[in-house]
Amino acid sequence: MALTDDTPVPDYTAMLRLDGRGVVVLGAGQGIGRQAAHAAAALGARVACIDAEGDRARSVAEEVSGTSHEGDVTSADDMARVLGEAEAALGQIDALIDIIGMPRYVPILDCSDDDWNFQLDISLRQAFHAMRAGGRLMAKTGGGAMVFVSSISGVAGAPHHGPYGAAKAGLNSLVRSAASEMARHGIRVNGVAPGLIWTPRISASMQPEAKEVAERSIPLRRVGQPQDIASALLYMISDLSAYVTGQTLIVDGGATAGFPIDMGRGPGKGRGS
Repeated sequence: MALTDDTPVPDYTAMLRLDGRGVVVLGAGQGIGRQAAHAAAALGARVACIDAEGDRARSVAEEVSGTSHEGDVTSADDMARVLGEAEAALGQIDALIDIIGMPRYVPILDCSDDDWNFQLDISLRQAFHAMRAGGRLMAKTGGGAMVFVSSISGVAGAPHHGPYGAAKAGLNSLVRSAASEMARHGIRVNGVAPGLIWTPRISASMQPEAKEVAERSIPLRRVGQPQDIASALLYMISDLSAYVTGQTLIVDGGATAGFPIDMGRGPGKGRGS
């Protein structure tokens, strides 16, 4: 017996568009943040670029015809200030993208209190400040979407990743809790967890030999590019993900999907092959 499906077919292209929406990008000065600003602007958003480096924020803002704002977002007061400035410039904040985070790789036995506090401040505390301040602003205007860049270090362990991984695991948990709390305000909260991404900072610090070794361990056989993460962030703030909240999407070329033990199948026969 044939079934008739008469449900409406939406305009999926329009669901991706961000025309007229105010989008804040925290950490917009380079790499993933810059690409995220361009992605949002390309789909019609009005973009506020926020960075600790004012010159970088201004440069990217000029590229996307947006506004620039400078501040230390590990400070609750500064976060509230720059988001308030962004709201004033945009009219309202409909989406917030937070890509801020920097690993400080250190063995646990050698980890200082400063190392630990730095990691929590830059990877977790500032995200909490953004959720709280951004959520309050969005709740007043009927909701919106927030997305935070996490890391596969928050879902898998690795040597010297202890403080960084703990902070990112905390961020993943915070995303879930915030999603549960803020849904009643019409606010969706999600995360994106990158694997190895070829940002300006990584490309300047990683030797070619190390890059080749890393690529052999990734099923897609390449490191990610900033635009790979910007694309996932764009999905999370668009209406294409209207029924998605409390999730952290892993974007790592399959690095965490394979069997973790090398079964000795020889060159080119590792995980994912």
